[in-house]
Amino acid sequence: MNSYKNPLEERYSSEEMLFNFSHNNKFQNWRKLWIALAEIEKDLGLDITDEQIAELKANVDNIDYDKAAEYEKKFRHDVMAHVHAYGDVAPSAKGIIHLGATSAFVGDNTDLIQIRDGLLILKKKLVNVMKNLADFSIQYKDLPTLGFTHFQPAQLTTVGKRATLWLQSLVLDIEELDFFLETLRFRGVKGTTGTAASFLELFNGDYSKVKHLDKELSKRFGFEKVFGVSGQTYDRKIDAKVVALLGNIAQSAHKFTNDLRLLQNLKEVEEPFEKNQIGSSAMAYKRNPMRSERIGALAKYVMSLTTSSAMVASTQWFERTLDDSANKRLTIPQAFLAVDAILLIWNNIMNGIVVYPNRINKHIMEELPFMATEYIIMEEVKAGGDRQEIHEVIRVHSMEASKQVKEEGKENDLIERILNDDSLKLDKSKLKEVLDPKNFIGFAPIQTEEFIANEVQPIIDANKDLIGLEADLKV
Repeated sequence: MNSYKNPLEERYSSEEMLFNFSHNNKFQNWRKLWIALAEIEKDLGLDITDEQIAELKANVDNIDYDKAAEYEKKFRHDVMAHVHAYGDVAPSAKGIIHLGATSAFVGDNTDLIQIRDGLLILKKKLVNVMKNLADFSIQYKDLPTLGFTHFQPAQLTTVGKRATLWLQSLVLDIEELDFFLETLRFRGVKGTTGTAASFLELFNGDYSKVKHLDKELSKRFGFEKVFGVSGQTYDRKIDAKVVALLGNIAQSAHKFTNDLRLLQNLKEVEEPFEKNQIGSSAMAYKRNPMRSERIGALAKYVMSLTTSSAMVASTQWFERTLDDSANKRLTIPQAFLAVDAILLIWNNIMNGIVVYPNRINKHIMEELPFMATEYIIMEEVKAGGDRQEIHEVIRVHSMEASKQVKEEGKENDLIERILNDDSLKLDKSKLKEVLDPKNFIGFAPIQTEEFIANEVQPIIDANKDLIGLEADLKV
């Protein structure tokens, strides 16, 4: 307990995402890349034996991290440290490990594998959030609620229609995620400065063999697209783009939690609150929205990382510079781990979210009389009244009713004032019928249905194999 522990590991992120960026996954991928390199080089005529490859394969998991650390302290080079550690356990193959390659061969290609696999892990969680939100939207598509602009009461919407706004952001995010995966390129085999010069001699100047090696190795690791050109490293715009994508997901999550926290303050919608959960160490009655607040905290962190990756991409020198390395080791994994945690928490919230229709209706009825004044004015005009005179009568009643609500803490009695005003000629028997909140929600229910059917359900259907997720929190 005397050294720092990363909270993303201890408190927030899933085991699958933690494994994706673990030492074992990273360095086993390095070894798998070396094996694939040797196998393809053998197929292309280099003097590499089946026995050497078999010994490499037998020791993929046999990683002596202490020995690797000793080598790195000696060489000050992490890749060469692991080349030597691998050679110690596969001595017959020691001379052909990393043949013709440069450090970025294992480093960069592994980074790209982890980025791809990390996005696939996130996609499952993202699709499940979308499914939960879609179900919620349909369930509450008809339930009127106060709309807000500037956090001031505005025209009514529905609880379900409001949820489609959260979903709309996620539709944009998953479209961006899918496009990123579709266009993601592997670094492949490019050599020290991207010219593949080291392979010129190995293959006696046969460029077709170099191209085959590049393409075949990439396909073995699930990449159909390969960078056509590179320096020593893949274009660091990839890192900037993926962290920006993660930042966009974080933005969507933060917007949702902002709204939910405001709704929880209004006591209209509430995140889950467990039987033994404590909201405050001092105030026993409190039901703090700790899940939403945790998402907000993590989202701010992820958004802050987008600047870091952008600065790295923009300040690379020529074919490579090493001032990206330490930054990448921090930024990429932690951005993924944080978004992983965000989506886990979001799913957890949606699995237990609570809506209070009576409280929602109470707030509506406090404001609805004011919203009905336009209808009242129009009905008075139809009955032969003067529009300007009627407007003034309604304005005076509205001001008095507002004063009673704000200064005296009483109920809104605007409708009663209008019903008791003999100067108004409208059919007062119809007035109370008009004050059904569902008359003020416009096309919200059908808009919700159409949006889910046309834009969200196709995404869910296309990813139905991803539906189903355990979303329990560590703490």
